[in-house]
Amino acid sequence: MGNRASKNGNMDEPVKTTLFEKEPGGITYRIPALIYLRHVHTFLAFAEKRSSPCDHDAKILVMRRGTMKEDGSVEWSSRQELQSATLPNYRTMNPCPVYEKNSKTVFLFFICILENVTESWQKCTGRNKTRLCYVTSTDNGQTWSDVRDLTESVIGETIHKWATFAVGPGHGVQLENGRLIIPAYAYYIPYRCFSYPIPGTVHPRALSIYSEDYGQTWRLGKMLRKPSCECEMAEIIDHEGRSHLYCNARCTRKRRGHRCEALSENSGVFFDKPHFARELVEPPSGCQGSIIGFPAPEFVPNDDAESKACGTSLLSPDTQTWLLFMHPTDKSCRRDMGVYLNRSPLHSSGWDKPKIIHSGPSGYSDLTYHGDKDTFSGLMECGKESELEQISFVTFTLNDVMQIGSRKDKKVD
Repeated sequence: MGNRASKNGNMDEPVKTTLFEKEPGGITYRIPALIYLRHVHTFLAFAEKRSSPCDHDAKILVMRRGTMKEDGSVEWSSRQELQSATLPNYRTMNPCPVYEKNSKTVFLFFICILENVTESWQKCTGRNKTRLCYVTSTDNGQTWSDVRDLTESVIGETIHKWATFAVGPGHGVQLENGRLIIPAYAYYIPYRCFSYPIPGTVHPRALSIYSEDYGQTWRLGKMLRKPSCECEMAEIIDHEGRSHLYCNARCTRKRRGHRCEALSENSGVFFDKPHFARELVEPPSGCQGSIIGFPAPEFVPNDDAESKACGTSLLSPDTQTWLLFMHPTDKSCRRDMGVYLNRSPLHSSGWDKPKIIHSGPSGYSDLTYHGDKDTFSGLMECGKESELEQISFVTFTLNDVMQIGSRKDKKVD
């Protein structure tokens, strides 16, 4: 894995491989999602293909398969359009894959929205025109099943209380107990007047969609009790072996400035005490971010002297899991993609300063961990003049992230 010098002088940035690039005719690729299938050393990278950067011009999901070589390099297939991941007269958005290890099945969740219907129209009218769907692959992303529409069976009558909804975007997670988790959010309608939502009352709330039977049936979890939007989730295992499901969500304009965090002690059915993470900044309009859990190392090479003196180079005292979070780090606009490390994820204010992995315009992203190489990879929107120029793939190590120094240097705005 080669590096190049960072523009901000902070450290080297990982080399980027462009997987999807804006085309001269206006076709734009947005909303990355990434998973790594360890048993076959294969990445699946997803995105939306749009006729323009606008949400309502989304068309279809695209995918590239990447095979990891012995030297850590990745060989990528050509771009493929997922024709089965569609409904007639609907556009497909928000890829959200999860791997079910028992049946070796990839579930690719997404939403389908009626053509030309915008999110703002649905929020204003309270008329939901969005469908919850998925396709599956049992051959590691080489072929995909026909689409399955879960809207009636999973959401049911609740759909009348939602102006619109979405999954992810980004990856889902399978917990140690086998439960599958798809992160989601919905614009809840608390009050109507003459069938229309009362203006200013419709806000998004994050929740999980989960399966207890390896993807045969799916259920809705309960919404967070704070405004919270696009989200991802990660499992944290404490030192007594107990599971905690962590949610990290984009915040709405009224709560802008910081990310929203919450924990579930019942595998995503309900999240307790959502709060704002003051160390994780949001730009004014907010931005999606990616979270992933990974086994805490027993020893971290090249950790700083103070951390060693405090024992933080060893296992965290409360968890067997650490977290990584990927998100633009500039509080004024979407730029300077960073990766934050949390060594004590069950406590607030546990985030280290971020490692900048792209200096410049940055947008949506997705993270994955590949334990066979003990490295991480990310897929991110980025560019020189705009974050909509390309979706690029990067790989880095835990040591790369930790080189930015200890938490004593952190500043909280």
